[in-house]
Amino acid sequence: MSNPLLDFSGLPHFAEIKNEHITPAMEVLLNENRAVIEKIRVGHAAPTWQTFVGPMVDANERLSRAWGQVSHLNAVMNSSQLREIYNANLPLITQFYAELSQDLLLFEKFKQLRASEEFNHLSSARKRIIENELRDFRLGGAELPSDKKKRFLQIQEELSSLSSKFNDNLLDATNAYSLIIEETETLSGIPVDVLQAAKELAEEDAKTGWKFTLHMPSYLPVLQYADNRDLREQMYHAYATRASEFDSQIGSDRNNMPLINKILELRQEAAQMLGYENYAEVSLVTKMATSPQQILDFLGKLAVKAKPYAEQDFRALQQFAAEELNLSKLEAWDLAYVSEKLREERYAFSDQEIKQYFPEDKVLTGMFKLVEKLYGIHIVAAAASRNVQSWHPDVKFFDISDASGQLIGQFYLDLYARPTKRGGAWMDDAVTRRRTEDKQTGSHGIQIPVAYLTCNFSAPVNINNQFRPALFTHNEVIVLFHEFGHGLHHLLTKVEDLGVSGINGVEWDAVELPSQFMENFCWEWDVLTGMTQHVETGQPLPRALFDKMIKAKNFQSGLQMLRQIEFALFDMHIHFDFKPHGDKTVIQLLNDIRKAVAVITPPDFNRFPNSFAHIFAGGYAAGYYSYKWAEVLSADAYSMFEETASDGVVNAATGLRFLEEILAMGGSRSALESFIAFRGREPELDALLRHNGMEIVQS
Repeated sequence: MSNPLLDFSGLPHFAEIKNEHITPAMEVLLNENRAVIEKIRVGHAAPTWQTFVGPMVDANERLSRAWGQVSHLNAVMNSSQLREIYNANLPLITQFYAELSQDLLLFEKFKQLRASEEFNHLSSARKRIIENELRDFRLGGAELPSDKKKRFLQIQEELSSLSSKFNDNLLDATNAYSLIIEETETLSGIPVDVLQAAKELAEEDAKTGWKFTLHMPSYLPVLQYADNRDLREQMYHAYATRASEFDSQIGSDRNNMPLINKILELRQEAAQMLGYENYAEVSLVTKMATSPQQILDFLGKLAVKAKPYAEQDFRALQQFAAEELNLSKLEAWDLAYVSEKLREERYAFSDQEIKQYFPEDKVLTGMFKLVEKLYGIHIVAAAASRNVQSWHPDVKFFDISDASGQLIGQFYLDLYARPTKRGGAWMDDAVTRRRTEDKQTGSHGIQIPVAYLTCNFSAPVNINNQFRPALFTHNEVIVLFHEFGHGLHHLLTKVEDLGVSGINGVEWDAVELPSQFMENFCWEWDVLTGMTQHVETGQPLPRALFDKMIKAKNFQSGLQMLRQIEFALFDMHIHFDFKPHGDKTVIQLLNDIRKAVAVITPPDFNRFPNSFAHIFAGGYAAGYYSYKWAEVLSADAYSMFEETASDGVVNAATGLRFLEEILAMGGSRSALESFIAFRGREPELDALLRHNGMEIVQS
């Protein structure tokens, strides 16, 4: 059988990949990898980069690329059969990498290479890779006694399975709920394009009326615009109880809380086996921050700054709700609705009005023009004749070339929500830049990096037999810029060694710097004028409307910042000083944190942790603080563009410096070194507070 997962000659062959290809491909690659590893681990020659590191990198990259395609399909085209095959192979992949990280012979050879004369002559990137490998062997349990290694391996396999199950439960719970509305009066306030999408969903089920789901393009507009309070409450309750004991749509085996407790228990056990007090300490070994207490102090300082602004925001909401909407008590399902009404009242515009100016094609064109000017690159959609294979007809594919026309990167863009796709937005790597060598001819080449960019936005609709393109809210434009920032970090690297190329090897609490940096441009007039066009009139965004947006930029920024701090504190405490079998439950811990820092407390039935996939099924465990930590870096980095803006903030000279010192460097040096090389000093908090409209008090 010709297996597309074993063909690494070009782009992934998504149209050819079938479920029956997955297990045979993984078996072949795992066997090949084990043979390569065995050969280099037992060799008697002194380890060198060429004879020891190189073969291991080559073998592991093949496995990573093939399994990456499977993981991506599981995230964007999930089905019961694919899920079953994915979950059957996941423990085998986890076991291989866990065994690798525990191999004492390999560990010793890396230590020999580190102590060799060759090490002194290696590039800084290769030196950093070796240092990272030594660190990861220690974190992988290589120094554990043999009897404990087996248990440590079991923990890694179980944690991998539990995280996959967490994601499956959340996707199933999201898909299980739907609400059919047949009375038009119930739909008052909901935008026409949202209603059209809901009508089409109902028709797909051969039902009359309008079908609403818990996917963001359907759920959020109901909370934000529906005048019917009972409808908002019903949808909120369903969303807030997903994958919990209160979720009536799924069985008890889909409750994520038992998984959370087990994940925390296993992480704590693994941390203590490695000699750490808690999992937070383990997590921070690979980050810029040095201790859990440093993070708690950082978040506490931000909370002190933000809370007065959040209290002011909430008082304004309460007063407006009581005086203008006759709501004496604000409930959780009222917040988005009242906030939108207050914004309209205070600034004379709504999100829905702004949305009409952001059709998909215009937004993409404007975003591409921005980065083309900043970094001297060119982005073009792949011609249909190229026959690039994708996993869904809606997926687009783009090439990036440098000023000389040389291809330097490619990316897939999957923008619309669908039931087979997990929620949220993310970037992932398909192929990573590296220098390659033809073993037969000895010639060298550069492997072109490829990225996946995935969002969950509303798709185009037909209204009265008229095609209407996908329209983005300004917040969705910000999300798109955010993910594209991650993509550029991966695609514009100039590092040629896999382990620190692109986003590889970048400290996790700095990986959000390029993404959050990109968000700032969404508030620049010179940028927005080139990416707006009213869907009906064709006119660009009026300056007067933009000025209103700027005035409203920090609308409720105190509440928003405090909410992120709340999540980050919960994540850090639950991995630092929370006892999985102690007297306090996960929910009680969250409630205690809310009492200390929050201004708004959700209802008792809210089960936010059950859908907190970032920390229980993603890479942010004891790392969610990274969003705020990196926002300090990104805001301070962007302030240099503001300082050098003689003719607009889109400054090509500063952009080139950002490219060379941040994006191009990947993980080949520490994030702090890269930041200082760009900014000329260590990061400061002032720019973050200023960008959020918070007064800077000089001590």
